[in-house]
Amino acid sequence: MKASVRFPVSPTLLRRLAYTSIIANVAIVVTGGGVRLTRSGLGCPTWPRCTDESYIATPEMGINGAIEFGNRLLTFAVGVIALAVVLAVLAQRTRPRGLLPLSIGVLFGIPAQAVVGGITVLTNLNPWVVGLHFLASMAVIAAAYACWKRTTEPDGPVTPTVPAPLRTLAGLTTVVSAAVLVVGTWVTGSGPHAGDQGAARNGLDPEAISQVHADGVFLLIGLSVALLFAFRAVGATRAARAAGVLVAVELGQGLIGFVQYFTHLPAVLVAAHMLGSCLVLLATLGVLWATRERRPAAPPAPATPAAQPVTAAV
Repeated sequence: MKASVRFPVSPTLLRRLAYTSIIANVAIVVTGGGVRLTRSGLGCPTWPRCTDESYIATPEMGINGAIEFGNRLLTFAVGVIALAVVLAVLAQRTRPRGLLPLSIGVLFGIPAQAVVGGITVLTNLNPWVVGLHFLASMAVIAAAYACWKRTTEPDGPVTPTVPAPLRTLAGLTTVVSAAVLVVGTWVTGSGPHAGDQGAARNGLDPEAISQVHADGVFLLIGLSVALLFAFRAVGATRAARAAGVLVAVELGQGLIGFVQYFTHLPAVLVAAHMLGSCLVLLATLGVLWATRERRPAAPPAPATPAAQPVTAAV
């Protein structure tokens, strides 16, 4: 009889791989922004091939083709990291409930996001599809964050760490944060960085939609500051610390947004703003996770000895 061979992966390595997956997915958002900002969105004019005859960029396509093809290659690297996380989860002798579906979700989310990216090329960088491409990346980042957090938690029940009204406020803040990201894609779709010289714009008035976006940011910062003081008032130290990080990230992101608007959207600040969007999302999720915790699972109750039959005396 052959003995089965296992290659166990330490929980520490699993956590590091899951954390690396977050970083990789944030990186591909920033590099994808670089494709758009360098007008390389149609550097490879078709998909899944780079040209009708070749899957790779050719020298005749120049720097724009190299940039676009390089970003496509990076998708494979991000996918390899996600696959490594899935394999590391499978190698665990015992794994937290729900961790395997989360890791698989990240793995399959990456090619799904790539397909949306391919559609942006096939639609000649339709601004609405470009926005959907960005939001798909945000969804994958959120799933990667949830996967990483699950690797650091015990397997007991979820317990709130703050009162119910503050959990509701944290949920509302998360919804507003997501809405700000969505409206941000509308701002991008109305602006000058289309990704290619001939790409269409969404037709929205840039100044008006930028004001809507700014109003959403003001609301988000107000809610986040309210969370910070409310968490402090109830003594929720961990949640207050997470809310403080969120406020700091939002202020930095807001500053970049205002400077880029009044300096006519220089590419370097637009790229920084895209990175900031990812950080705002992660900080928002950090607050949401800080409003609850998992406690270690209770040990199984000891078995009750079987009752002995009673023999009647004769």
